[in-house]
This record gives sequence, C-alpha cells and structure tokens, in this order.
Amino acid sequence: MSDANMQERAGLKIAGELVDFVETQVLPGLDIDAAGFWSGAAAIFDRFVPLNRNLLQKREALQGKIDDWHREHPAPIDGEAYRAFLTELGYLVPEPDAFTVDPQSVDPELAQIAGPQLVVPVLNARFLLNAANARWGSLYDALYGTDAIPGTPAGGGYDEERGSKVIDWGRQFLDRAVPLEDQLWRNWDGSEPKLKGDAQVVGRAGDNWLIRHNGLHIEIVIDPDHPVGKTDKAGVADIIMEAALSTICDFEDSVAAVDAEDKVLGYSNWLGLMKGDLEETFSKGGETMTRRLNPDRQYVDLKGEAFTLPGRSLLLARNVGHLMTTPAVTLPDGGEAPEGILDAIMTATIAWQDLKRTGSLGNSREGSIYLVKPKMHGPEECAFTNDLFDAVEDMLGLDRHTIKVGVMDEERRTSANLAACIHAVKDRIMFINTGFLDRTGDEIHTAMRGGAMLRKGAMKETPWIAAYEDRNVQIGLACGLSGKAQIGKGMWAMPDRMADMLTEKIGHPLSGANTAWVPSPTAATLHATHYHLVDVFERQGERREEGIAPLSDLLTIPLADGTNWPAEDVRAELENNAQGILGYVVRWVDQGVGCSKVPDINDIGLMEDRATLRISSQHIANWLEHGVVSPEQVDEVLREMAAKVDAQNAGDPAYRPMADDPDGSMAFQAARALIFEGTEQPSGYTEPLLHAYRQKVKAAL
Repeated sequence: MSDANMQERAGLKIAGELVDFVETQVLPGLDIDAAGFWSGAAAIFDRFVPLNRNLLQKREALQGKIDDWHREHPAPIDGEAYRAFLTELGYLVPEPDAFTVDPQSVDPELAQIAGPQLVVPVLNARFLLNAANARWGSLYDALYGTDAIPGTPAGGGYDEERGSKVIDWGRQFLDRAVPLEDQLWRNWDGSEPKLKGDAQVVGRAGDNWLIRHNGLHIEIVIDPDHPVGKTDKAGVADIIMEAALSTICDFEDSVAAVDAEDKVLGYSNWLGLMKGDLEETFSKGGETMTRRLNPDRQYVDLKGEAFTLPGRSLLLARNVGHLMTTPAVTLPDGGEAPEGILDAIMTATIAWQDLKRTGSLGNSREGSIYLVKPKMHGPEECAFTNDLFDAVEDMLGLDRHTIKVGVMDEERRTSANLAACIHAVKDRIMFINTGFLDRTGDEIHTAMRGGAMLRKGAMKETPWIAAYEDRNVQIGLACGLSGKAQIGKGMWAMPDRMADMLTEKIGHPLSGANTAWVPSPTAATLHATHYHLVDVFERQGERREEGIAPLSDLLTIPLADGTNWPAEDVRAELENNAQGILGYVVRWVDQGVGCSKVPDINDIGLMEDRATLRISSQHIANWLEHGVVSPEQVDEVLREMAAKVDAQNAGDPAYRPMADDPDGSMAFQAARALIFEGTEQPSGYTEPLLHAYRQKVKAAL
C-alpha cells in the first residue's frame, strides 16, 4: 500500500479508505468523536502490540524446544516422559481450582436454546443476508430440493409424486418430535393440535399454527389453495422450522482479506448488519433481485395477544487471531499493526451501533457484543484477549464484559489446557467450539519432528481425537457453561449430501453440544430437526456425571508405526492432499475467494477454508520431513493435480489455469510453497504465504 494513500491519525498511519469509513460511516450516532476514537485506538496499539509480539515469540520458542525434544527422543514416544517434558516446559499449566463461568446478558440463542449455527464469509453480502435470514427455513423446500429424500424432482413444475414423499417425511418428523395426543399427524384435520409431552401450541399467524418444543419453534403453514396444501386434508402447505439461531460473520478462515480495501469491505458489511440496512442486488434467472434482512415475525397467542419472534439469526463476528498484521494501519515504529487488535477495535465499535439501536433492526436483545476469537494458544493468549476487550470497552465507555468472547478450541495448547483457557475469560465467555481440522493441523505441526504421521483418514480413529471431542463437552460442562454459553461442534462440509448429514450429524446434539456448524441455510433447516429429536440440556445433565477423558489420550501423537505403506497408498494420499490444496489455493490467490464449494479428488463438493489447507499442507510437509515421499514425487503430483483442478474449473470464466505454466501461476507457486516451506511456517499457519501471494496478484491487477 503506497504511503500516498495513508493518513496520519494520533501517530498512526491509516489507509485513507479506512479513515473515511470510520469517520463518515461508523462514528456518526455514537458517543465518541473521530479524535477520541483514533487516540483511543493508538493507545490500545501502544499497550498491546508489544504483548502480542511477546506471545508470538513464546509460541516459536516452545515449538523450537519441542522440536529439539523429538530429535533427542525418537519414536516410539514415552507418553509419561513426554507429558513431564511439556509440564516442565510450561506448555501444560496447572488446572485451575473448580469454578463456574459467569457471563451476564447473554442472548438465549447462545445460552438457553440449542440449535444450528452458520459460518459465513463477511466479504460476501449476499451470503451474509442468506445466513442472517436463515433463522427460519422451509422444511418442505429443504427436503424437496436435496438428496434428503432419494431421487430428484421431475422437471416442468411441481412434482406431485416427490411432493407426496416430502409431505410424508414431514409428517413422520412431526410424529417423532411433537406427537399429537390421539392421532398421527397425517390424520390431523387442521383443528387446534393437542400435543403430547412438553411441546406447546403457543400462537397463530393467520391460519398457521405455532408450536414450541425444546426452545425452538415450528410453524405449520395452512393454505388449502397452495399446490401442496390443496393435496392435504388439513391444508398444510409447509412446515417452517426455526433453524439457524446464530451466525458467525467470519473475518478469518473463510475470507481472503489482505489489505485495507478488503478489510473495509468486511467492516462495511458488518456495519450494514448491525444497522439493519445491508442489502445486495443481483441477477438470478434473468431477473434483478434485491435481498434485505428479514423483519421480526408477528404472531398472536391463544388469548389473542400479539407477540413477535426474532426474524433473523443472532450475529457474531469472528475476528482474526493474534498472528497476522495488516497494511491498513502502520504503527509509529513503521511496522504493520496486528490485524486481530484492529479487528477487536473495529468490530466492537461497529456493533455499538446495534446497542445504540441506530438502525431499524436489532441484533442482541440483551445488550451484548459477540466476538469469536480463533487460534489462541493456551490461557496466556486467552487472558491477552480478555485484557484487550477490557481496553476496547474502556475506550468506548461500555460496561465491563459487554463484549462477549467465543473461544475456538482449535490449537493443541488450548485443548490441553482448556479449563485454564475458559477461566481466563470466565466472565465474558459465550462459547467454546471445536475446530477439528485446524486442531489436526496444529497436532501435525507441533509433533512435526516426532515421526511420520498416519494417513489423514486413519487419524480420525486415534485416541487424541476422541479425547478432544469428549473433553470439549466434559470440561465445558464442568466449568458451568450449560445454560450460560454454547458448547459447539464443527462443520458438516458436504452441502450436497444432506441425507448423510441427517444420518450422521445427530451425533452432535447427542454429544451434549448445544450447537454445531452447518454449511448452508438449507442444512440449517434440516439440522434443526435433530434438536427436536434430542433434548440437549437433558443430555448435558447425563454427560455432566461422566469423568473427563484423560489428558494422556489427548497427548497421544498420531504417529505411524513405520512407513512401509504400499506405493499406491502413498500415491493416493499425496494426490488427495495435493488436489485439495490446489483446488482451494487457486481460488484464494487468483480470485480472493476464501471459502467456496470446492470439488475434491472424487468431484464431491466440499466447503473448504484455511483449516483444510493447513492440515493437508502440513501432512505432506511431514511426509517430506521423514522421507515418506520425495520432493520430486510431490512436484510430479502437484503438476498432475493442477491439470485435474484446471479441468474441474473449466466452466469458470474468471479461472486462471495452472498446469500449462506452473512457474507463471502465482496460485501454483503458493500451493507449492505451503508444502515445501510448511515446516517453517509459524504454527503451520497458511496465512503468511497466502497473503503474500494474494498481494502480488492484486498488485498486478
């Protein structure tokens, strides 16, 4: 970024577009003027930048000592000796005394109700609006248009045969979730439903019936004139599910934000959501359409009194972690500002617009700001975030702990010290959430010198992963999160495979997690059915009686017992990793797309982000480190997979092929660097290289 575009404010040099955005769009309506804002921001940078740098240096120092230990203690690993070493190193810290978290003013979507959570890239306004509006979704549409029911609709309008299967599925779901007292739902005549159990009829919207069960709502749509309703004796035209209770608007793994232009776009979209005026105009089917945020929903109770329900998902912002810096702000010493500190200041200030109710639609009804913090390593870094949020609150004049924090449990030092991490933010915590892919990437990088890792598929059956998933719930419950904050689980990555999701993802509420990530509004609607079939808070009570899975299991490194795999297995693993890396990186570097449905090696569309990239690149780097594959093999496979990825993207006019000129393709070179420089990347993260290559591409545009 040229100095000519930078403006000085309070000793900082700030990109002109960021200055203009803050002073003309963010601050009006708030109780802080431009001079106060910039001086407050400068003071936060002055205080926290040295601390941030020290924490990053500690990460590298710990990793260096772990590398040395592995070189001196080759596999097989003595588990007791390894744990003693990590304790002496300070990597493992003492467990805190028993405590209970105490966040105040947490909205019920995070604390008292269990349901799906969406994660959506903040740079894409259309996706943001779709996600925010996914609080309610049509079950019939979700079933009709996906493989949740076998087959596909016949062309030429409404397929009555498929429609009847959808209706039957919907009725069977109602019979399981909210059964009638004296009959099956297929025999219901449309009169006031008499329900078994704890499900309740709580209101009407016109002729529609509103049911509440497990804290979630189901609206039975009555329209005998509708093509579906006219085939039904009760006139049922649809079943509307309360679905995506919350949505993470992501500034981190799902976006490619490498400069001030990108950051301002993200902040601008977040502002539009907080003020309620975000909209996006686009073409679909030859028509121009404008999408806006949905209003709240209007009902009357059975006594005739009017009430409303939220029409939109509760919105959270995921900031970046502690590692990266941004050229959007230059510090007095000439260095770039830590991006995570800028995100904390900006996303909280923007969310203050919601608390002030400067716009037409509200987000938090309890008066909180929700910021998710990823990629923290251990309790010291969580405490740093807590102090940073204190400072932002003081800068804005907000009450203490107005800003809530979501802790991503996706780094090994965090999962191994989870109770201590929660304790560091105990008064502002609003969720913990597993991040399986990033956690696996960190597992590989941390033990990089310990030996060759298992194949990725085999890792899923190892003790550390089972312990990781169990401890997330068990420790969260032991720290009192139930009824006060979310315990979350990760993403279903295959948006085209809804039948499989319906079969498998019920495991998340059964685990006692009161949310789990889904890749689309449709998936949210279908996953919502699971929270009617499982009483999560009852399940949490059962799991609270368990012990906590042993730390020794969590620390079991997934090393292979020798490396004598058949050559075809090694080749298959290498091809799978390389294709996934290239398929994701080429969109990131060339087009600035940080998350999209990317075909895998078998042409199955997967929702990919940087976490997937981290595990795949670190895995190949590990096999290179231990001689399982050679550099020549890796280069050969990369070239072959580049041709495959080119073919998979042949229909994209914006796509830049890689295979014909790999040396001239920034994307190909970035993918190669992620592998061959993977052991040297901080904590195995992909951002430094991705940002460098994307900045080169943008500079050449």
